[in-house]
Amino acid sequence: MDFVFTEEHEELRRTVRKFMESKSDEQAVRRVMQTERGYDEAVWQQIAEQLGLQGLIVPSEHGGAGMGFVELCIVLEEMGRALFCAPYLSTAVLAVTTLLEAGDDASRAELLPAIAGGETIAALASVEKGGRWNPAAIETRAEPEGDLWLIDGTKEYVIDGHVADVLLVVAQTSEGLGLFRVSSEAVGLQRNLLPTLDLTRKLARVQFSRTPATRIGAGGDVLKALDRVEALASVALAAEQVGGAQRCLEMSVEYAKTRLQFGRPIGSFQAIKHRCADMLVEVEFAKSAAYHAAFAAAGANEDDLLTAANMAKSYCSDAYFHVTAETIQVHGGMGFTWEHPAHLYFKRAKSSALLFGDPVQHRERLAERIGL
Repeated sequence: MDFVFTEEHEELRRTVRKFMESKSDEQAVRRVMQTERGYDEAVWQQIAEQLGLQGLIVPSEHGGAGMGFVELCIVLEEMGRALFCAPYLSTAVLAVTTLLEAGDDASRAELLPAIAGGETIAALASVEKGGRWNPAAIETRAEPEGDLWLIDGTKEYVIDGHVADVLLVVAQTSEGLGLFRVSSEAVGLQRNLLPTLDLTRKLARVQFSRTPATRIGAGGDVLKALDRVEALASVALAAEQVGGAQRCLEMSVEYAKTRLQFGRPIGSFQAIKHRCADMLVEVEFAKSAAYHAAFAAAGANEDDLLTAANMAKSYCSDAYFHVTAETIQVHGGMGFTWEHPAHLYFKRAKSSALLFGDPVQHRERLAERIGL
């Protein structure tokens, strides 16, 4: 597969990077990550009104830009580079792809314009105990009652679930897995923010006790659609990981050039040279895997997407974590302190590695897919 970024792609990258540099510098990240909501509402509105990023892959008939996954991954790479704190992954990626893959015309017409306009925050509630992305193991149940459905169960690690205006809930029905819409004000809904290693991405536990919901779609099992959602989310997250890894590499090289020891830049010492060289190789390989997956997501071949998603998520997770760990080592004692941003990337790398399945899980899926 050939993948080439056009001048329009590069202009999108430059625009998003400039915005991130002004709105998501280290001081802004540290300030926002300490809040309960986990994002700046004014900045969230700005990216909707000025850049239209929430509606990037929303079809134009629903008020979006109608772009594809290549453009989305460029945006996420720049957001990952800046550790942007916002419900973007939950809303513009997970919720939108779920509605596009498993929703119906009515739900899309109602929810997508509000998401594209930055008015609605949405979250996908699928993962349950154990934290593994495995739709087939879902125990939350939905039972019909009149025109509505009642949901009972608990969802874990719901990204931005504590601030979502709309929850897209995956639950068992007599027909298999179903997708349901639950309002944040629904009776029997309880949401609790979870203590997490990574303060830049908020996770919540969401509990349902005979909570009224509206079914999305005409019925039938949505398992296959959710598998595709998971693959697309993995591709998007891999792009975000690449952005963070690239920024860590740049920080390390810059520090190695300017930090003097024994009258010489530490970058002149062989041990530091080798660390930086190894980091560069890992970042470049991660870019290749993530970009290949992004173009596969924009294509029509389902097998290519699933295979590329497994490869990208597994490799980019390992690469990002290793690069952040090496960044701390290159910076020496300062790299271990709270004041230095290296630990923010390190924690994001660890939490991202576990989202949508860890590297081992993705390699197992890939092995099964190719018959090993």
